[in-house]
Amino acid sequence: MKMSSPIVDAAKAKLESAGVKYALASYVDMHGISKSKIVPLSHFAQMAAGSELFTGAALDGVPQQVNDEEVAAHPDLDSLAVLPWNKEIAWFASDLHLKGAPFEACSRGILKKVLQEATDLGYRFNLGIETEFFVLKDNPDGSFGPVSERDTLAKPCYDVRGFLDSYGYLDELVQAMDGLGWDVYSFDHEDANGQFETDFMYADGLTMADRFTFFRLMANELAHKRGWFTTFMAKPFGNRTGSGAHYNMSFADLETGENLFVDPSDPHGLKMSKLGYQFIAGVLKHAQAICAVIAPTVNSYKRLVRQGSMSGFTWAPVHVSYGSNNRTNMLRVPLAGGRVECRAVDMSCNPYLAAAMILAAGLEGIREGLDPGAPHAENMYLYSESELHDQGLSYLPRTLGEAVDAFEADPLAAQVMGPLMAKTFADFKRREWLDYHNSVSEWEIKRYLKFF
Repeated sequence: MKMSSPIVDAAKAKLESAGVKYALASYVDMHGISKSKIVPLSHFAQMAAGSELFTGAALDGVPQQVNDEEVAAHPDLDSLAVLPWNKEIAWFASDLHLKGAPFEACSRGILKKVLQEATDLGYRFNLGIETEFFVLKDNPDGSFGPVSERDTLAKPCYDVRGFLDSYGYLDELVQAMDGLGWDVYSFDHEDANGQFETDFMYADGLTMADRFTFFRLMANELAHKRGWFTTFMAKPFGNRTGSGAHYNMSFADLETGENLFVDPSDPHGLKMSKLGYQFIAGVLKHAQAICAVIAPTVNSYKRLVRQGSMSGFTWAPVHVSYGSNNRTNMLRVPLAGGRVECRAVDMSCNPYLAAAMILAAGLEGIREGLDPGAPHAENMYLYSESELHDQGLSYLPRTLGEAVDAFEADPLAAQVMGPLMAKTFADFKRREWLDYHNSVSEWEIKRYLKFF
């Protein structure tokens, strides 16, 4: 194992001059949560060469047995992020290796393989993720709620007072994001009490997945030091909107950087190219299976409903459809055109696996020259069952169980993740669904305990 190189030595010297003491070679478990060992900077060269070993069996969705050889984390030195809240620690996104080769069930490695397929076709996959999340506090009575006592409006979306009451936290978060070079261009109070959104510049797919992973860690740590917490649960309040992580996607030409999804002469008026429409068609073809990965929890499907918030409709998609600047479709082409927004993704996803599934489906649509049909500009929530049937439209999965069924039945899942990770993911999510049904909820107690 080579312990040093000019690149590694330069990276170490840069960290030393910045006052960094420790480094993390971070990879993710099946849930997309950052995991690592802590390495003193004096051992940085060894860490860069993959010295840090991990027992996959100790984690969810890193499929290994307790007697297997450990996986090794190989850091991507270009992914460096010095923790804004503790500048003595440096974080690196990492790939897992096993026996000297890439580990087949590494989430980041799975995305890299699909990205290489796009590269081989001459495309750079650009990705922007809208991060929605709740900032909450625990109450003395055991409940939880917004940190601001004034954040109680029935329709709090874009509320300035709610924003100002959380200004200290939000300012620190946004300044940290900009300090990392993410270029935040707006943030706001979202549609639920205690809910916020940050919007920052898109990047290549791998960089954005790394940033999303780091964002969840950072947003939580900045809240924790104030005695609060963030939640990336899709739907923490039954009567409020949930937290999406809308994926905004496009292809750029590798040589020129030109956006290949743009066509001002588009007959549908969406300014979308034929390539973009083929991408859309591929995603719609595999939408049900993709849902298991982009909406990966029992709770996710309580967000994907047409009504259920105090402000009216939920703004979340329920149909396998696409359209214009219309938030009731799974896939939306915003007014400016040139990109596709998937609105079914939520904040509980593993960003690497979610991007890999969507991208692979889109590439299939391009290879096969698929046509998504005409776009929908109408309010899809208002369609009756007969109208949906007449137009050949189907629903997204209504439960995690349905989504896992679709995932297991679709060859795309094993094609993207590999047989081992696809089975591991499906088995884990199937158990999660069964565990949910075996638990007794507060709703059941209230409804049935003294009912008969």
